Amino acid sequence: MLVGAQLRRLRVSRGITRQAAGYVIRGSDSKITRLELGRTGFKPRDVADLLTLYGVDEAERAAVLLLAEQANAHGWWQDYRDVVPDWFEPYLGLEQDAALIRTYEIQYVPGLLQTPDYARAVIAQGHEGASAERIERRVAVRMRRQQVLTSPTRRRLWVVMDEAALRRQVGGGATMRAQLEHLHQMAALPHVILQVLPFGSGGDVGGVGPVTILRFSEADLHDVVYLEQIAGAQYVTKESDTLPYQHLLNQLGLLAQPSAATPAILREIAGTL
Repeated sequence: MLVGAQLRRLRVSRGITRQAAGYVIRGSDSKITRLELGRTGFKPRDVADLLTLYGVDEAERAAVLLLAEQANAHGWWQDYRDVVPDWFEPYLGLEQDAALIRTYEIQYVPGLLQTPDYARAVIAQGHEGASAERIERRVAVRMRRQQVLTSPTRRRLWVVMDEAALRRQVGGGATMRAQLEHLHQMAALPHVILQVLPFGSGGDVGGVGPVTILRFSEADLHDVVYLEQIAGAQYVTKESDTLPYQHLLNQLGLLAQPSAATPAILREIAGTL
């Protein structure tokens, strides 16, 4: 998706049509559309030919070719194709490459902050009838994702959680107490910001579902908004379309309690279990 966005930006800035670009790589304009939307893999020769057509300088050419090589690389999640739906695979790649992950959650603790027992309970609820083995495979995926917070190039995470997500009983009292303690530990990390949006916040955020915004270190890569649905997901990449979601998360950050108040909130909720 990111490579495709780069190629589209370069093509449009040069005033080149999709038909002309398709001709250069021995394909159709529909193939260019699929490439620019990130819906197909990249042949190095095709990317190189397009960059030549667009007159890209050597530095940018090298950067885009490297990005394309990374996009084609085997991701760890491909070893879990039996439990990772096709629509979720792009998110796993984006999450791994993001410099900043901002998310607003309403119903559950975000996956990057879940304990194994909490994750197991959530996954079991959402996959009734699934075998214990498949549930454990899904738990393993969720735990593997969390390495983005502990690797040497750890990502920054900024979470706003609705109070309801913390008070909703998942997996029983012991599971919830352990989950709240884990959140307390994670909130103490310098690269993690955890805020709670209390019931009495007074802000109007009705009808807003979970939202995740992924930001990348490359200055010319736009944010990607991820909106998960029941049986799929929407990826918003156009800059003008991502702005309302950026404004929403900024607003939620102001309405929520400051991160310094989070430990006390977690202790208070734990005391009710």
